[in-house]
Amino acid sequence: MRATGSEAFSVEAGGTHLAGERWGAGNPVAVFLHAGVCDRRSWRQLVGHLEATGAAVAYDRRGHGETPLGSDDLDHLGDLLSVLDLVSPAGPVWLVGSSMGGSLALDAALEAPDRVAGLVLLAPGVSGQPEVPLDPATDRLEEQIVEAIESGDLATANRLEIRLWLDGPLAAEGRVTGEARELALAMNRLLLERAEPPEDAGAGDVAAWERLGELDLPVTVLCGDLDVPSILETSRRLPALIAGADYHELPGMAHLPYLEDPAAVAALVDQALATG
Repeated sequence: MRATGSEAFSVEAGGTHLAGERWGAGNPVAVFLHAGVCDRRSWRQLVGHLEATGAAVAYDRRGHGETPLGSDDLDHLGDLLSVLDLVSPAGPVWLVGSSMGGSLALDAALEAPDRVAGLVLLAPGVSGQPEVPLDPATDRLEEQIVEAIESGDLATANRLEIRLWLDGPLAAEGRVTGEARELALAMNRLLLERAEPPEDAGAGDVAAWERLGELDLPVTVLCGDLDVPSILETSRRLPALIAGADYHELPGMAHLPYLEDPAAVAALVDQALATG
């Protein structure tokens, strides 16, 4: 499927409406879960290159993109299950999750295994993972970001966050240019202006790190070799912790590789979907 247009949908959950879009129809259904600094727009270029999926779905988690925060306590897993009830009520879906979206995908596979056919995880977070010290370059950038936010300089905070996540902490600032950078800045700017939701809100208490051995489904892990070193280290470890997991390291890319080279990442998603 090379998607040329999408159909908008809305799902009521948590005192708000989750804004989403769907491309194509049929099976398999692949649901794309965005990173914490992004929203569903981050997947549009990649979806346009997919061949294997019958239907592709992306939605904005609460507080991101076009989805308001809502009146209830955040519950990202509950929200995801509400989306699955709409887009695939009769069968399991593939979850393609980036960063915090990858953490949500893992939690869903452990808590609702009958709803998930397989996982593609891009530099995923893992709930319950032991804290790993940051490398000096990332630590310095994080300190500068906090200082900029506390001083109200959101433009600088936005620039530094995109330098960290799109370029990579050890690469030159501005390594990624053009539409990819403009989109990344626009998505993160919206989050900074809203100052919501808190980064750890809605994560739940699954603690997936200690339960990775329970997973019994196809899993593919992707990570750019310019990503934050601690994230790259975690991604490299996951195949030893998840039976049968496949691992691909993406040369010359950082934390958001589908913005850098959507066709290359789409080909790996297609490859994973073909195993299901």
